[in-house]
Amino acid sequence: MQPASFHLENTWSPEGGKHGRLTLTLFNFSDAPLANFRLAYTTLTRVVDPEACDNAIFVRRNANFHEFAPPAGFSVGPGESWTFSVSALHRVARHCTDGAKSAYVTLADGSHVTVFTSDLLLEGRVSEPPPVLLPEGRLELPFAIQPWPATIDVKPGKDFPVALYPAKGTDAASVKALATAQALFRRLFPANHIPFSLIAAPQGRVLRFVDRPVLAREAYALTFSGDEVLLAYSADAGRLYGLTTLAQLLDGARREPGKFRFPISGEIADQPRYGWRGCHLDVSRQFTPKADVLRLLDILAWLKLNIFHWHLTDDEAWRLEIRAYPQLTSTGVLRGPDEPLLPQLGNAAEPVGGFYSQDDVREIVAHALALGIEVVPEVDIPGHSTATLVALPDLTDGQEAPDSYHSVQGFPNNALNPAIEPTYEFLGKVFDEMVELFPSEYIHIGGDEVANGSWLASPLARKLMEKEGISGTFALQSYFLKRIKAMLTERGRKLAGWNEVAHGGGVGAEGTLLMAWEKPEVGIELAREGYEVVMTPGQAYYLDMVQADAWQEPGASWAGTVPPAHTYAYEAEGDFPDELKHLMKGVQACIWQENFISHEYFNRLVFPRLPAVAEAAWTPKAQKDWLRFAAIVPLSPKL
Repeated sequence: MQPASFHLENTWSPEGGKHGRLTLTLFNFSDAPLANFRLAYTTLTRVVDPEACDNAIFVRRNANFHEFAPPAGFSVGPGESWTFSVSALHRVARHCTDGAKSAYVTLADGSHVTVFTSDLLLEGRVSEPPPVLLPEGRLELPFAIQPWPATIDVKPGKDFPVALYPAKGTDAASVKALATAQALFRRLFPANHIPFSLIAAPQGRVLRFVDRPVLAREAYALTFSGDEVLLAYSADAGRLYGLTTLAQLLDGARREPGKFRFPISGEIADQPRYGWRGCHLDVSRQFTPKADVLRLLDILAWLKLNIFHWHLTDDEAWRLEIRAYPQLTSTGVLRGPDEPLLPQLGNAAEPVGGFYSQDDVREIVAHALALGIEVVPEVDIPGHSTATLVALPDLTDGQEAPDSYHSVQGFPNNALNPAIEPTYEFLGKVFDEMVELFPSEYIHIGGDEVANGSWLASPLARKLMEKEGISGTFALQSYFLKRIKAMLTERGRKLAGWNEVAHGGGVGAEGTLLMAWEKPEVGIELAREGYEVVMTPGQAYYLDMVQADAWQEPGASWAGTVPPAHTYAYEAEGDFPDELKHLMKGVQACIWQENFISHEYFNRLVFPRLPAVAEAAWTPKAQKDWLRFAAIVPLSPKL
């Protein structure tokens, strides 16, 4: 790879405006002078006043995309640089990832060249390095189980079997489950010794399966002796969870024999704390290749998580193939300097795309199903729909000013208009294809972050509001979502959404599941209104949040600082009243990918916090132990 011809350095100072000042310096390492050019960069720290820049001319901004030009006649010679500053920022920069994430230069001939982009530096206070976030930990019982079981009363052995193998006469379904656990382990740990064998293994130990109908569907019991291990279960889920625990025990004992052991006697009786144990993945901001989605599903299975919430559409891209509307995955996914969708976080001169074909989806859903994981798909409506509207411009009111409102992320006019009747035809065809692809009883429709003021400048929307006797954005959103819920009901599906679905009158509570992402009190209030609730608190379970206050710690910070210890200890249900707890279905981690521009960023931010949420979802509150968790979690697989 050739070294980059242009480098961009950027610094934030708390001085120079309400939210400080960004200073950017572009270095020219090419052999020719740089003249008649423009510089574009993407950043979460957006400019809000085009006039508040020094030594540059503002060209345009779209959400996190910014473009500037130098003063007229300005030229940057080889080895020289151009410095300019912007001081009207929409927020304070708090971390090194709040600066430019990517950049490119547009040359005089119209071509684009990617610019190397450095970390955001800090002027005016100390730029602290990241602290150590995970202590060494402490073990009272030397067993590598995650999440920790409900009850455990076992004694460690002095050695461990080479492998566990099925007793003679084991039923075919249990042998197949053992094969599934074998394959899962090999995919997660390709270099490690597989803990199971399908045939009798020398120096191995017999594994006996017992169908015990009194156990709950996801429960299992393990009984250890010197001769055999007995696994009791009542359903496929419990059997697979029991096998996963055995794999963890044996792998830990083999990898770190001085720290972990395999039981020689006693019993583990286990079942989950919550029925909904979820992990959300946003694939719109950054596309996640199919192979990585499949590996993430393997990791979820290893952690006994049973819901994969797949966030397939947003302002930045529509990722799901819909055969009735091929433009969604042509026009609606491609971002680039000369594309209908401009570059956003992490994109530079090269156009980027990516979507999941329906065959991809079938493969992913089948993979999840084999691991006991339900895939809940999300198409985010009515807000977060920039990509949809770029692909299908007929779904707009042509009489509405193009910048009549902006979303919290800065996208103009990004919500599907409830007064455009073809919108419902479009969504009906989308849902028709989704119900064929996804067997889940839920389709998640988003419903979040519709900007107050949306549609109020649309004559068609004003006419609809007058006809229906409603006023305001959120009453109009409620009208829209009630129609969407009816469409899903006709197709045999339930509506899931974010907590804002309840705004403006909401939708019927029966058969509706809402995710409370702001704080526990929101979830409790939704339950009082009759909604089923999953708790997804941003201040603890949003895995894109920074893990320390230090400037050099990467991540977002709008929901606060979320160290792993906080995620682990957090009780998402809060003070949920006993009479409403039947409506509190469980908890979920959320992976939003604005900051995840590499595998390294993903792993640094997601782990060990995803295993921490998994333990909060499974392990009884009284059995949680942060130092024990810290001692075991380094064994976790990563993406």
